[in-house]
Parts: sequence; structure tokens; C-alpha cells
Amino acid sequence: MQTSPYRKGQLLVISNGHGEDQVAVRILQALIQAQPKLQIAALPMVGQGLAYQTQHVSYLVKGKVFLSGGFWGREFGQDLQDGFMGFTLQQIRAMQQWSRKGGAVLAVGDIVPLMLAWWSGLPYAFVGTAKSEYYRGSHPPYLRSSIYWPWERWLMTHKQCRGVFPRDRITATTLQRWSIPVFDCGNPMMDDLEPQGHLPELPPGCKILLLPGSHTSEVFRNWELMISAIADLHQMQQKYVFLGAISPGIDGLPLQETLVKYGWTPQEDTAFPYYQHQHHSLLLVPNGFRDCLSAANIVVGMAGTATEQAVGLGKPVITMPGHGPQFTAQFAAAQAQLLGPSIYQIKTPEELPHMLSVVQEQGRHPQGWIENGRHRMGLPGASAKIAQTLHQYLLNP
Repeated sequence: MQTSPYRKGQLLVISNGHGEDQVAVRILQALIQAQPKLQIAALPMVGQGLAYQTQHVSYLVKGKVFLSGGFWGREFGQDLQDGFMGFTLQQIRAMQQWSRKGGAVLAVGDIVPLMLAWWSGLPYAFVGTAKSEYYRGSHPPYLRSSIYWPWERWLMTHKQCRGVFPRDRITATTLQRWSIPVFDCGNPMMDDLEPQGHLPELPPGCKILLLPGSHTSEVFRNWELMISAIADLHQMQQKYVFLGAISPGIDGLPLQETLVKYGWTPQEDTAFPYYQHQHHSLLLVPNGFRDCLSAANIVVGMAGTATEQAVGLGKPVITMPGHGPQFTAQFAAAQAQLLGPSIYQIKTPEELPHMLSVVQEQGRHPQGWIENGRHRMGLPGASAKIAQTLHQYLLNP
């Protein structure tokens, strides 16, 4: 595209996933504080982009949920039948129309929003959430120069690119080998994770957070795998309190039906859906991830961003592969490579009781998990640093 005239005070944010939307919103919160008159539009490429509603950010095109959740796989054929290509073209046309008036673009995620930012012809910045040099051990030797492909690095070196914000220091250091405007500001995923105090008083017992994911195409299958995995825990004398953190937009009724199917009994007059099975308890908490994460001793995760945040806060995470489209065996292996010794992989639900015992035994010395989390995910404060840099180099060049 032809380069458009710069329009000060106008920003388009392009993101491609629930976690990416959350990262973008954290940065926008800090940006709005520094520049209250900034006019922002959002283009969520995957899903509904509900996170933007919390900041009253208008949509360039209202988001739409497709079966694949933005991941390649057998569900993508159904997406094509459901109008995926037409909807994507609608998004691209809307981006082009917005870009003709000038402004700046913030891309959050992977090469898809980065490429669209470049295609806009406007000044842009890129927050890379999908790639890290920690992944390199699981990739072939020809990727060893950088986890980012040459064409991705070309988009970062383009004259319109005003800032690249990798997710960790090792990735930032690697990208500095090229003429890329790299800023090592940290990982916005670790911001705004303080508990909100909305949980009721929990019964005694080891607190286990269940994270079935945020993609409607797989969350119910993941949930059933988790509930089947904990079905045999009644044989253990240890009392467990399970916390089901349910992402926004997920219908809780099928989750409750699965609990009843596996013998959990609903309890009356409770603030949240509350169930008991033998001497164990389970609480379903919609939109209560931060409270659940704070309370948890152990996490059982089949999620992307939420698992990374759990590790960043020093929590041990047990993962097991699902049927996708996101949380497959390949994804789980790559995630373990990224997050290191805080991840405990199992292959089948039947292995969970034993792995819980292993993790609880190691939990007597949690310092290793805490240090690993800080090393892999960084400390809070990245969103404000990124916003300050964007204010200087992208919005006020």
C-alpha cells in the first residue's frame, strides 16, 4: 500500500486471540492515561474481542467466533463453510479504509497482525506474544539464528516499524543483531494479575486451578478430560478444592452437566456454582481467573496465555494434550519448552493422580518455580513501559 499521511491521535490495534486481546488492553490502559484524547479502534482477528469492551474501545469490525479458534486443523474446513474467508476480507477492507485517513497501528500477536500493520502503509509497532527464543530447542537448526523467520524480521526492519517489543529478554537480545528497533520492556502478560477478592471463603484442602482454555471449539472437550482425570481422586485421603476459572463468553451450563455426569453433586444457596464429590469440592468461577490463580497451589492447564501467567506467578502446572485445535500434543510440548521446569506433562488423564502427588512433594521447596517463572515471564510493569515507548516513538514521532 501507499504510505498514508500521519494522523496524530488515531490508533488502530490489531490482535489475533483472546490472550492477545488482553495484552493489547493492558497497554491501552496505560496509553489512555498518558494520552486521554487518543482515539482508538480495535480489530480483533480471532474471536469476539470482548476484552476491548472493558475500555470502551470501538471495533473496526465486530469480532466473530469460528470453530477453529484461529488454529489450523480439521475444524478449519468448517470455518470456510461458515464464511471465514469473506469475514477476513471484510476485516482487511475495513483496515484499508481506516488507513487511508492516516494514523498509527499497534499489532499484537504473531505475523498476521504484523503483516496487516505493514500493509496499512502507516507507522506501526509490534508486540510479539507468540514467539520466544526459548522455543528454539524444539525447532530445526536452520532456525537457530532466530526464532523469527527472515520475512518476519524484514517486517520488523521496515522503515514504517517504530518499535518491536519481544516477550522476554533473550528474544530481545537476539533480535538486536539486526537493524530492528527493539525495546526490552518485559511481558505485559504479567500485569494486572492481582486478586480482586471476589472468591468466597474456601474449604480446607489443596487448591487446584482448572484451566480448560478460552476457545469455544475445544473448551468443553478439555473440561471433560479434566473432570475424568480427577474422577479417581476420591481414593486419595488428601482433600482437594478445585477452582474452575471460566473465560468470558463460555457457556457454563455444559460444564455443569459434565460435572453431574461424573458424579459431582450441586450444592444449594452458593454465590458460584458449587459441587461436591466424596470429600472434594469444586467451584465454577466465571471471570474470576485472577482470584483463582492467587488461591491455587497447583494448576491443571490446557490453555495458552493463562498457563504462561500461572508459571510467571510461580505456580506448578500439569498439562495434558487434548484434541485441539489449540491444545494438541505438539502445542503442549512446545509450551513445555517455553516455560521450562514449572511444567509437568502427562499423556493421559489417568496419570493425573500420580503427578499430583509428585508435584505436591516437590511443593515443599517452591523457590525453583518462583525463580523460573520470573526468568521466563518477567515481572509486572511491562505495559506501562511499552505505552511510554509507544507514546514517544509511534504516537508522537
